[in-house]
Amino acid sequence: MSTLPQFFKDVEALETFMSEPTPGLIADLATLDGDIIVLGVGGKMGPTLARMAKRAAPDKRVIGVARFSDAGVKASLESHGVECIACDLLDRQALEQLPNVAQGVRNCVFMAGHKFGAAGNASLTWMMNVGVPMMVAEVFRGMRIVSFSTACVYPFVPVDGPGADENTPATPPAGDYANSCVGRERMFEYGSRKNGTPGRMVRLSYAIDMRYGVLHDVARAVFEGREIDLTMGHADVIWQGDANEQSLRLLAHCTAPATPINITGPRHTRVRWLAAQFGRRLGKVPVFVGQEATTAWLEDTSQSQALFGEPRVSLDTMIDWVADWIQRGGASLGKPTHFSTRDGKY
Repeated sequence: MSTLPQFFKDVEALETFMSEPTPGLIADLATLDGDIIVLGVGGKMGPTLARMAKRAAPDKRVIGVARFSDAGVKASLESHGVECIACDLLDRQALEQLPNVAQGVRNCVFMAGHKFGAAGNASLTWMMNVGVPMMVAEVFRGMRIVSFSTACVYPFVPVDGPGADENTPATPPAGDYANSCVGRERMFEYGSRKNGTPGRMVRLSYAIDMRYGVLHDVARAVFEGREIDLTMGHADVIWQGDANEQSLRLLAHCTAPATPINITGPRHTRVRWLAAQFGRRLGKVPVFVGQEATTAWLEDTSQSQALFGEPRVSLDTMIDWVADWIQRGGASLGKPTHFSTRDGKY
């Protein structure tokens, strides 16, 4: 593996590093029979996850499935050896036409979902987050399935505690998005129990890329002199490359029935402290509004650390990278996280 860079000169350098596999991932994927299909590959994390899978297991087919409304994503993935299939996952017949166990595909990563705009289109949110998983759990029942979930399935927990662990009941405080994400997990769990499908459900909290994420949002607000809402005063974050690596490794650590696992950074991050760190690096004074709550969506990552150790990239390194990226005018995906939201309305 390469050493950690001091900064990223451009998007290609960023994505190349973010898709670099670890020896642990290479070893784990080598134990798996069959090829890999990634459903919902066109999102923020999917392209680098698929590239990482192909780099870690070059002899396996890695198939990326999405609508590919951005043709550039498809072209980029194909240039890195990922086979791409355009498909509307809402279409059951289209799902049934995708490569399956009979064609040697035995590993599925499910990344599709609907979050932003959920408050204004509840029916689509529930169909994408519950209906589609129900169909996928049935159509791909002969595979291992690692499905992406979220820390939002948990209730808010005290900010001075260890965070919610996997035994914490999934009882989100409010909103169609969080509650439909519980439904997504229930569909994969039901399919696993009914069909014996091995799986894991990744309760991910805030993957970090230079172009989006909690760190990007806070750094840009500090740099531009905009107010930072402290209402949700703490968050858990993890480098996207580490989140990709751990999620892919879970294909070799599935259980039947499928079980959840928390994936994020090992320590909770206080937003006020984070803004101060960016202020020092960017030569700005953060502007705050709101009162820090005593609870937040926070996770205990003891299980994932026991499997994989701590993430490769530390929080301090991420802060350095993001500050440099923002200061140099690096690209943004224009997709704010709305991390301060507490009412569940996205």
